[in-house]
This record gives sequence, structure tokens and C-alpha cells, in this order.
Amino acid sequence: MSGLGSLFSRLKKERKKALIAYLAGGYPDWKNQKSLILAMDKAGVDILELGVPFSDPIADGPTIQFASQQSLDHGTSLSQILRWAKSIKDQVHMPFVIMSYLNPIMRFGISRFAKIAYQSGVRGVIVPDLIMEEGKGLKAALAKEGIDMIYLVAPTTPPSRQKIIIKETSGFLYAVSVRGVTGARKKLPVETKKWLKSLKKGTSKPVCVGFGISGTEQIKMLKNAVDGFIVGSAFIDIIKKAPPAQMQHRVVNFVKTLAKECAYGR
Repeated sequence: MSGLGSLFSRLKKERKKALIAYLAGGYPDWKNQKSLILAMDKAGVDILELGVPFSDPIADGPTIQFASQQSLDHGTSLSQILRWAKSIKDQVHMPFVIMSYLNPIMRFGISRFAKIAYQSGVRGVIVPDLIMEEGKGLKAALAKEGIDMIYLVAPTTPPSRQKIIIKETSGFLYAVSVRGVTGARKKLPVETKKWLKSLKKGTSKPVCVGFGISGTEQIKMLKNAVDGFIVGSAFIDIIKKAPPAQMQHRVVNFVKTLAKECAYGR
């Protein structure tokens, strides 16, 4: 069982859905990001998804695009993110998942990326612009190092292809809750829950939902349909709007609120 698989098994015993937090690597800056992540780990985040900023994103909404551009303006690279992750991995309990477009990984080198990523505490990789048919080389290199290759499935994905994606994904299945790009939403389509339940029926692998998860209302709505929740834009919104002296306090309070709602049957 992979590192992420072991984590989900433990959370199931603890009767808790996974809380996965997304942050753009290097945003708002490395010093503040370190203190935020240490605090988020203690407050209840189970997995940290680190986004690699890229100049031509296809899945990112305006909020994540803003954070990524700020990070790019600071010169942030995949290499820098991995070095930083390695420097902090022993100070946190949560594993890291890298969300990167394919170009930075190809430039870095697939085998080199897999080896260094594992040494940096990375236990899963998501590449939104890589289809399964073209991802076999990366998946094999990651598996050799003990890293999961996480694939995305959307409501628009044909049922026959959903089955293939479920078979190929490891660690967990990333279920995109809505049509379109990332971004916090007040409401999700009513058919989302039904679709997620159908995904769960088709696999024993954990199913985690992202895109549009902005607070406890969505967690309440979907808690019995999935194994975890991926929250990104809502965190970046808080970081972007909070006065520097209040940033960590507000992020931690939000984490605690989400983590409390992720618990069930207690």
C-alpha cells in the first residue's frame, strides 16, 4: 500500500474525511508559506497539495492564476519547490502532493523528478494536462519511487473512460465537482452528489472532490459521497485579503472549521 493509501486507511479508522489543502508553491513568499504550512499541519490538514506555477495553465481559475503569477514573478521553479519541500518535510506530519503541468516536469527530467520528489516528502503527483495514454512513462517512474500518480475525472468524462481512469489512478481519484476551472463556489450542482456516489460504487480507491469546495456547506452536502475534500482557492482568497498580521490566524481558523466538519460519526 502506498503512503497515501495508508493515510486514507488511518483516516477511515479515525472516522474522518481527508482535508487536502492546495497552495501555490512560493505564495505569498517562502517565509510566510513555511509558517502557514506548519500551522495548517497542526490545525488539521491531512495532505498538502503544492502547485507548481506555470505560465499557461488550463485548469486554474482566476484566484489560483493570481497566486501562481505572483509566485512566477518571484522566480519560483519546480526545483525550488522541491528543495523547499525537502527542508520542511520532517517538521510536518502531512505528506505532499505536487500539482504540476507536464512542461516543468519534462524540463526537469522524469526520472530525476521522481527521485528528488520522493526525497522531498512528495507521495503523489497530479498533472492536469497529461492523459493516461501519454502518462505511462511518468507513472512508471513515480511508482518505482513509491509515489502515486493521481488522475482527474470530471462530470463530462464518458462513463467508459471514467472506468479506465479509476483503474489507472493511484493514491486517490481526483473528482472534479463542476464543469470549468478551479475556484471557490457558494453552491454546487445538485447532480454532483449523485455523480460522486456513482464513482464511489465503482471503486474501492479513495475518491476526493475538488474545484468549487469553499467551505463547510459543500462538505456537509458531499460528506457521505467521498473520502476527502480538496480546498484551494478559498485558502488563497484568505491569504490575499488578510492583513499580514492576521493571515495565519485566519487560515488556521478556517482549517479548524473545515477539519471539524470532515469528522463524522463521533
